[in-house]
Amino acid sequence: MAVDAPGRSSWLEEPFLEHLEFERNLSPATLKAYRRELSRFIDHTGSVRSSPAEVTASDIRGWIAHLWQRRLQPRSLERALSAIRTYFAFLVAEGITAANPAVSVPLPRKQQNQPEVVDRFAIESLLESFPATPAGRRDLALMELLYGAGVRVGELVALDMGDISLGDRLLRVRGKGRKERIVPFGRHAAEALRTYLSYRSRWRRDLGSQDDPLFVNQRGGRLSDRSVRRILDQAVRRTADLHRLHPHALRHAYATHLLEAGMDLRAIQELLGHSSLATTQIYAGVDLAHLMSVYKKSHPRAGGGED
Repeated sequence: MAVDAPGRSSWLEEPFLEHLEFERNLSPATLKAYRRELSRFIDHTGSVRSSPAEVTASDIRGWIAHLWQRRLQPRSLERALSAIRTYFAFLVAEGITAANPAVSVPLPRKQQNQPEVVDRFAIESLLESFPATPAGRRDLALMELLYGAGVRVGELVALDMGDISLGDRLLRVRGKGRKERIVPFGRHAAEALRTYLSYRSRWRRDLGSQDDPLFVNQRGGRLSDRSVRRILDQAVRRTADLHRLHPHALRHAYATHLLEAGMDLRAIQELLGHSSLATTQIYAGVDLAHLMSVYKKSHPRAGGGED
């Protein structure tokens, strides 16, 4: 809902744009972009704030969350926030506002080289695609653990029989730097593992090796990470909803789906084996998702849908 024209005069749109054009000599294209971003911000915020002097950092976070809900790309979100920062810097210089509320609002983090989050329905299709063969049962078990425990592929293939407690549904995982952590897994993974282990015992029957890997090939040797990637590629080709899927995307989905279900970020950090919470924030894409959640609960215009 747009702000009525008379009410917009208090927002000093035109003086700001004149400042950009005549004092900062910005190009017509850049001026057009600033005009667009500022107009959208005032349309959104002006229904609850009568002037820019009333705008708080929370209002601006709500605006960014609103844009994120509309699925704007990170670069577009950065451009929008940059325009609002510049606008309030102008107002501070003119003595209209005492401080720039946009300064304390962080830019969305760029998430480069990060797998796209796979929705749970596509993952269900993937897990249902494995054939009821001995190898298929093994492949289902390892995929259930990749998604159900959020382990890395390297951690998965390094698991030994002594690292798993089926009764308690717990894994002892050795992560980066050989740091150990205990990770729970669910009922579906436990059922898949029980079925697979009967086949594993046959494949391992005649081997006298002291090495006791959890996931093995049909000759009884430890499965390699390359084999896991090949197994996933084959499953993806059988699944209509997926075109490309890296094993790490299952770990990413694990973290994101736990976050969406309400799990505390620090608990997810422990499960993933991250030494830094900042790594988990970037990895799980939590910044804007968490921002949106807080905004919906607290902002008077959140409503539950778009304007």
